[in-house]
Amino acid sequence: QRLIDLPPVHLSYFSLEKRDSFQYRGLQLWRKYMASQTTPNNTYFQFVTADIFNLEKWLDQTPKNFFDFIVISHCFFSDPQKRHQSVKAYQQIFQHCLVDHGYILLIIQDKKLFKTYNMEHSDNIEYEKNAVRSFLDDLGLDLVWYHYLSSTPLRQAMDRKSFKSFADSNLSTQKLVSQLLQKYFNQKFVSHYKLDDYIILATLNQTPRPIKTNIKS
Repeated sequence: QRLIDLPPVHLSYFSLEKRDSFQYRGLQLWRKYMASQTTPNNTYFQFVTADIFNLEKWLDQTPKNFFDFIVISHCFFSDPQKRHQSVKAYQQIFQHCLVDHGYILLIIQDKKLFKTYNMEHSDNIEYEKNAVRSFLDDLGLDLVWYHYLSSTPLRQAMDRKSFKSFADSNLSTQKLVSQLLQKYFNQKFVSHYKLDDYIILATLNQTPRPIKTNIKS
């Protein structure tokens, strides 16, 4: 007979990040969450501080066909060579780690998405969908849905003067970051927190397409 009844839901969390300071903060948040629970948790977590380009050093140590959900947040590169390498790495991670019919959540800044495919940021929805499809084609993924999250009321980027006026009236300031930028990088203005990301939910395509080479750095 078990002394403690464990909850039926099992949660496994695996974090891969090159910067150890990020991993340390993530570990502290996870421990804080665990400590806040009033009942026992059927959970497992692992924080691996490694470079995604060194797949041979850590990929075989991760569970195969295990994870229901993989998240890649802002880890996309403008440099053509690094982008090509990272796409190949992500494809291997999806094939190795994701369960059948699992999901991938991608978070990418709007400017980086459009710049990658030599496209101008536009409020034309069909034009926007073409950029999202090209992005997923490179990764060998199929679209489930996507949403554009923005701090401004516009889908297209504001000019600098208009955004400054909007930010001063509506967005929170980055007080500590701004002090560092002004002191060490001679920034003349106060930075604001802003959101301009595409959140894309996708599934794995079983026949990944060739990676495109017309990438603008």
